Amino acid sequence: MISKPHYFPAFTKAADRRRYWLLLLVIFALGIAFSLGLIFYNNPVPVDSPSFYPVVQRRLTALIAMIIVALCQGTATVAFQSLTQNRIITPSLLGFEALYVALQTSIIFFLGVQSLVQFSGLTAFCIQMVLMVTASLLLYRWLLTGKYADMQIMLLVGMMLGTGLNSLASFMRRMLAPSEFDILQARLFASVNHAEAEQFILAIPLCLLAMIGLFSLSSKLDIMALGTDVAKNLGLKPKQISILVLSLVAILMAISTALIGPLSFFGFLVANICYQLVPTYDHRYLFLMTIAVAFAVLTGAYFFMYHIFNAQGVVGVIIEVFGGLSFLAVLLKKKKGESL
Repeated sequence: MISKPHYFPAFTKAADRRRYWLLLLVIFALGIAFSLGLIFYNNPVPVDSPSFYPVVQRRLTALIAMIIVALCQGTATVAFQSLTQNRIITPSLLGFEALYVALQTSIIFFLGVQSLVQFSGLTAFCIQMVLMVTASLLLYRWLLTGKYADMQIMLLVGMMLGTGLNSLASFMRRMLAPSEFDILQARLFASVNHAEAEQFILAIPLCLLAMIGLFSLSSKLDIMALGTDVAKNLGLKPKQISILVLSLVAILMAISTALIGPLSFFGFLVANICYQLVPTYDHRYLFLMTIAVAFAVLTGAYFFMYHIFNAQGVVGVIIEVFGGLSFLAVLLKKKKGESL
């Protein structure tokens, strides 16, 4: 008689499962409440007025950008950390932000302010996407398909390339006129106001396809998080899975960066909040919770900063500050010998 295979549940206790779904609903509800606040709060035009939609159109564009960034940043960071078996690194190590900064700086340095102002819309989005994804795929092919392929070497090379691009961009910025420097700095700060509605035509389908790909690979990521040797013993091909997952991560990070600008620590922040809330290693549940947390954090930050504290220009800075503080907290926790 052939025995039935044993399936291990994602949660060891039924109470943990109930708590997970309750938390997920509460966090999504908070995100929806903040979203409604962003659209309707402090809006001088009545809902039934013909002028209502033109007034809130920009707010809706910003809200859609927040949803896309929440989908991209959280899931990309969780998948990347599981693949590398390291929860103190982020996909930013691969140099997406550095390439974005170098590109924007090069445009204003070589072509002038007017060229940077005109570098927008769907064309700019496509150019940045192609550059970031192509650079990432070349890096993966070079460092993960050879005889001595190693993930740590890939991360080290990514850090070196990112540092080099940042140094080059910093050198060019020092040679700009003060007025040019101010315009460039405004572009380099992450903000949903950089997003344009026409960019969603490409961003939304690519984001959904990459998300579907990561969710379909969630069971393999559960095993990859245990280590390469365990994955091989269980019949997986770690090299092929690594390249596939990293390619999807590259697409998601490129979408987020090209859409609103560089966010180095946002993914790290929401991923570590998710790890504290979810008592499981099942990536299906981790992805959902990370998306919910990222959505609530982004919409909440913009709602409070825009409509409560009237500090429109510092939202990205505040998010990065809290992300950096959470990074330091995780490092200190690891130093004390506690489990990540």
